[in-house]
Amino acid sequence: MVKTYSRRRAIAIFAAVAGLPLLTGARSVGDPVAWNGYALGAPATLILNHHDRAEAGRLIERVVAEVARLEAILSLYREDSALVELNRAGFLIAPPSDLAALLDASRVFWNKTGGAFDPTVQPLWATYRDHFSRPDADPSGPSQGDLGRALSRVGFDGVRNDEDKVVMGKKMAITLNGIAQGYVTDRIVDILREAGVTSCLVDMGEERAIGSRQDGSPWRVGLAESQDSERPDQIVRIVNRAVATSSMSGFRFDEAGKFGHILDPRKGAVAALYRRVSVVADDAATADALSTAFNLMQEDSIDSAIQSFPEVTVDLVRAAGSRIRLGRQI
Repeated sequence: MVKTYSRRRAIAIFAAVAGLPLLTGARSVGDPVAWNGYALGAPATLILNHHDRAEAGRLIERVVAEVARLEAILSLYREDSALVELNRAGFLIAPPSDLAALLDASRVFWNKTGGAFDPTVQPLWATYRDHFSRPDADPSGPSQGDLGRALSRVGFDGVRNDEDKVVMGKKMAITLNGIAQGYVTDRIVDILREAGVTSCLVDMGEERAIGSRQDGSPWRVGLAESQDSERPDQIVRIVNRAVATSSMSGFRFDEAGKFGHILDPRKGAVAALYRRVSVVADDAATADALSTAFNLMQEDSIDSAIQSFPEVTVDLVRAAGSRIRLGRQI
């Protein structure tokens, strides 16, 4: 089994922070204030243009507190989180409003992508994890029997939820890793906008801009297949928009790199269609969810799906290396 996993997301702010050192904690560098930390286990960054450094520091404290609050609800890796309790018990009474909102949003994306986006994929993910954790793991992957049992526990139609309760089918489990970072990013944007911030780039695993840079130019976000890339293969310019990128190469279960972490909830592991899929949208949760799902969809299916999201732009690099852009032009 691979001992060290790279972060699920494969996006980097290559150009947005040119010349600006980012340090843990809040630090003023000229006019902008930069903060580095973690959100849902992934590196997080905030670049805030604010005339009052003391107020900027207080806003950073609010951001950190909000991230901690949301992690206590949405994290799959905290034993005391609401999500872990739901997976443990199979039901949850009076779910936190953030969890209820994410499940409602997930159902929309599940419907609009023909089931390619499905947060109940967790049992399938666990099957690959457990298989390749064994020292004698078959390099061809889990057995058909194990895959069949996992797939029988996958399907968002087996989840019933409203503001009062969430109930799942037997032995089902949910992961929100395909949308939660975008949701957290959106929540931080809401807080900053309510406080009067007009120029900021928020990265809580996905990027979303408030306004433009201080000089009036768009924020520049680099797209790349891997976080380790030295330079982007494409730069997008955004104002009041969000960007998310997913790549199967961001995480591999096996040493040979055959089995990527983005699993088809209808089939299991599939061959990578794209080197990376980037989505630009009005909010980060939409960009997050669609960038995940579109890795599993043919181009014509992506083109059909984005008819329901007219504000969305898809920038993808095919497995062979050619690049195409679908949807709204930017």
